[in-house]
Amino acid sequence: MTMAIKRSPIALAVLAMLMEEPLHPYRMQRLIKERGKAEVINVTQRASLYQTIQRLEREGLITAQKTVRDDKRPERTVYEISAKGREISLEWMRTILSTLTQEYPEFPAAISFLPLLTPDDVARQLKLRAKALEAELHRIDEVLQEAQVVPRLFLLEMEYLRALHAAELSWVNGIVGDLGAQRIAWTEEWLRQIAAKFSTDAKLDQE
Repeated sequence: MTMAIKRSPIALAVLAMLMEEPLHPYRMQRLIKERGKAEVINVTQRASLYQTIQRLEREGLITAQKTVRDDKRPERTVYEISAKGREISLEWMRTILSTLTQEYPEFPAAISFLPLLTPDDVARQLKLRAKALEAELHRIDEVLQEAQVVPRLFLLEMEYLRALHAAELSWVNGIVGDLGAQRIAWTEEWLRQIAAKFSTDAKLDQE
């Protein structure tokens, strides 16, 4: 049953909030931001939230409960979660927490094509990334410091983000050091030699 239903962070957030109480989309977006969940759930584009809600309704995970209107705002639809939605959201949670999935972020993709730049250029760009990571770690530390009155349960995603950024910063600094010491280096001629050595076509020619 769950295989045919597309899972996403926004979809999980919608179902999780509707398990608390019926809500309209604008209130969902506000709650995500107010609770700091925008650190891990991208709701900057409200259209994405509305599209997700429409999809969840088509799939029977949520239903429109009523329409509300006041003098200052346009008509809004209040949604509630269905029994199927409750079941799916819990299955999603267990799957996400227990299972590794293959994701394709941009940074590892760029790392796989480092030879497009020179070693010096790569080192410069990674130093800039390291500074950005340090600034982000500082920001997260400030958020965690200000939120000390909040139970740790509700700050775990920030702890996780901090751990990820700290690990990445350590790795980036290590690569910058290896580039500076020329433990990692390349030239155009060396790249051509490597390409020829490991080329599939070259191996076929030798057979």
